[in-house]
Amino acid sequence: MLPDSVQHADTVGRLYGEHHGWLLSWLRLKLGSAHLAADLAHDTFLRVLTTRAGVSILQPRAYLCTIAHGLAVNHWRRQDIERAYLDALAAMPLALAPSQEERMLVLEALHAADAMLARLPGKARRAFLMHQLDGCAYGEIAVELGVSERMVRKYMAQAMLHCLASAV
Repeated sequence: MLPDSVQHADTVGRLYGEHHGWLLSWLRLKLGSAHLAADLAHDTFLRVLTTRAGVSILQPRAYLCTIAHGLAVNHWRRQDIERAYLDALAAMPLALAPSQEERMLVLEALHAADAMLARLPGKARRAFLMHQLDGCAYGEIAVELGVSERMVRKYMAQAMLHCLASAV
């Protein structure tokens, strides 16, 4: 009997052989970029290889599409963050512009913050962002979210705890 990791690698290898071409074509069609499609197809199978040991996949194409779609959404979110940061830099006086190294460090921090916030439940994330970025009071947030101020306090506590736990 083969160890689980060897069996899993063999299963992923078969999955790759049977569906890689199809996934690559599907991604090319959705994304309009052969290069990005190849990157996301690779990342999709890498994700399968690293996360699904010992579990059978009943609908491989649906499963691969779900993973690839999530990776594409992450890619687009990262692009949006980078674009917003570069727009902010473009509006900054040249004398105050950060170095290339500082830019990369800021982008890395922005991506990490985005990933951390993406793991929060929707209302907690929204309450946190409304308070931190927009300066909204808890009462305003409660009205906007359709919840009580007490619930907003719980959302804020949840978000703060999540931020602290992610920073460790």
